[in-house]
Amino acid sequence: MPAPPPISALLEAAADAALPVLRGVRDEQLELPTPCAEYDLRALLNHLFQVVVAFQALAAKKDVDFSTTPDRLGEYGARWPDRFAEETARLVEAWAAPGAEDGLTGGMNLPARTVGAMVLLDLTVHAWDAARATGRPYAPAAGCVAELRTLVAQLAPTARKMKVFAEPLPVPPGASGLNVLLAETGRDPYWTAG
Repeated sequence: MPAPPPISALLEAAADAALPVLRGVRDEQLELPTPCAEYDLRALLNHLFQVVVAFQALAAKKDVDFSTTPDRLGEYGARWPDRFAEETARLVEAWAAPGAEDGLTGGMNLPARTVGAMVLLDLTVHAWDAARATGRPYAPAAGCVAELRTLVAQLAPTARKMKVFAEPLPVPPGASGLNVLLAETGRDPYWTAG
């Protein structure tokens, strides 16, 4: 069985897929609802920003604080997409560092590769959320969905108890890998803002 691709390579591909969607967000769209019911688009993007920054520290086996979400969109203004691109490049670099995927990391003492895959999940799924909210096209990076379906299968029971995922939704036979992944996290793959 071939070795799985490095998390850093998957993160780089996921960022490349996400950035066109995020760069297309207009100021007047920031209050739009998203498939992630607790977040409007501004809150979703600030959450994603926080995750991308925090998981750089987790790659280095440092502790992070998720108790508050900084308003990076407010802080950076019109420059936020460029800053987000810079932070995703730092994220890729952090997970490419020797030893980043080794051992345990994070407050939950999870295997480091699992933690890296968690940020990959956020980058992939929240890019889809933003695309659905704004009516933009989005295709996940090649290879990411298979990695993430494995991750979600492992983490789903705990994630549902912690209210990170909702209950899985049914999908029709022949649904795409992305739609199955979204449904497994409790998202409606066919969500529309209307």
